[in-house]
Amino acid sequence: MTPDPSLRTADFDYQLPEDLIAQRPVSRRGESRLLVVARSEGRKAGRRAPSDLPAYRLSDARFSDLVDLIPPDDLLVLNTTRVRHARFLGRRPSGAPAEVLLIHPAADGAWVALGKPGSALKPGKRIEIGPGVSIETIEVLEDGNRLVRFVGTTAEDAIQRYGRLPLPPYITRAADESDEDRYQTVFADREGSVAAPTAGLHFTPALLDALRRKGVRIGTLDLEVGPGTFKPVESDDLSGHTMHPEQFDIPVVLADAIAVTRRAGHHVWAVGTTVVRALESAAQEGGRVRAGPGETRLFITPGFRFQVVDHLITNFHLPRSTLLMLVSAFAGTDTIRAAYRHAVAERYQFYSYGDAMVIV
Repeated sequence: MTPDPSLRTADFDYQLPEDLIAQRPVSRRGESRLLVVARSEGRKAGRRAPSDLPAYRLSDARFSDLVDLIPPDDLLVLNTTRVRHARFLGRRPSGAPAEVLLIHPAADGAWVALGKPGSALKPGKRIEIGPGVSIETIEVLEDGNRLVRFVGTTAEDAIQRYGRLPLPPYITRAADESDEDRYQTVFADREGSVAAPTAGLHFTPALLDALRRKGVRIGTLDLEVGPGTFKPVESDDLSGHTMHPEQFDIPVVLADAIAVTRRAGHHVWAVGTTVVRALESAAQEGGRVRAGPGETRLFITPGFRFQVVDHLITNFHLPRSTLLMLVSAFAGTDTIRAAYRHAVAERYQFYSYGDAMVIV
């Protein structure tokens, strides 16, 4: 879908006090705040709400209240990706520092990566990450990423011994032992992401059990979150933005569960924008979902017609980001502007370790 040419990146900007950017999660998982955004029936159906009805209603809650919001027989979809220890801090031959972030494996044991400074990742140059172990740049790719290989050991060994958890750039402290637990979801499974599916960080085993006891169905998929999730839209014309590819895999059992849920008149709840992008990328006519692996470059902006997802649980996103554009497409731009103004005024915490929002 081509973005509406009347939309500008500046339409998705907002002012956020720096002290509302969460540097750490709440002390206990699952105790975050939850902003409930209740859309009118007209908005849910993708139609303009009648002029005498408000387009939305905002209310403050706790994340644990989610069990009261999701009806029995609705389907909750989680992204089970696990964050890889993909960040390497090393030294150039001069002794100057350098950094490498692995994105995904390539052929013949090589990896696609990015790093800084760029001058340290020219072909043939090496960055030492441990005694006798280094990362060598093989090639500069067309998109500016690098093709690299490990020298002195295998990638698996290097990741285990020297890799660090790659916290987002707006978290200004170094990762510590607590992040090993809190920057992974409790249902994380297959390793492959450079960032957590942050809406999922709020869930606890007890909350998931409570949802199951209520009769809520729970399904899973895997989407490998790439560094493009943090890339701001730099062009004021949305059509000038290029989405980075992300790999996903939708199990047959989930595709079948979605079909059963929709046929019965129940709803699909996506936990995070990654789930939305995977499901809508695999959507077929009538809201059916194609099972199996795939790659998405889907750029969801206002005007997008959602075929699969009915409700969205998400965190608060960066200004001018593709994720903010996605939630604006889902709930309506004016609704999200109002929700974010409310969140700032009520001092919600923002971004990966921040509070959550549910669009119902």
